[in-house]
Amino acid sequence: MSRRDRDTEGRARNARPRDGLGRPLPYGADGIERQPEGIARTPAQTLAEAQHLLDDGKPFHAHEVFEDAWKTADGSDRELWRGLAQLAVGLTHALRGNAVGAASLLERGAANIESFRSEPPHGIDVAGLQAWALTLAEEAKQRVRVSPSAPRLTC
Repeated sequence: MSRRDRDTEGRARNARPRDGLGRPLPYGADGIERQPEGIARTPAQTLAEAQHLLDDGKPFHAHEVFEDAWKTADGSDRELWRGLAQLAVGLTHALRGNAVGAASLLERGAANIESFRSEPPHGIDVAGLQAWALTLAEEAKQRVRVSPSAPRLTC
């Protein structure tokens, strides 16, 4: 039985390098540097970093940025960041060719940001993101080749 990779606090962490869509590569392979975990960012910094990663075709890495915000947020913003993380993972699944996973996460993410639709926080285009996610989810359900274009997070 092999030992699991662990971080400095002893938590299980897969140390294998990853490709641009977050898929594990063999140990020693050249991969895309992962986003550091536990970075405290302002909402504006979170959105800017995630948008940059989405524009670079790295939705898995954008998900990690949103996950940091989700884990550190309190109150209603927590659901916002969770929903945005789910949208990024949904896009990751779509680009990997996992139509079922894509549709599920895109629909879940769109539903989780619904409560922010009437008063979108941080300049986020909630309605636009929901429309994008539900369209992509429907394409995935129909097993149509999905568009790799990144969503625009803000208006």
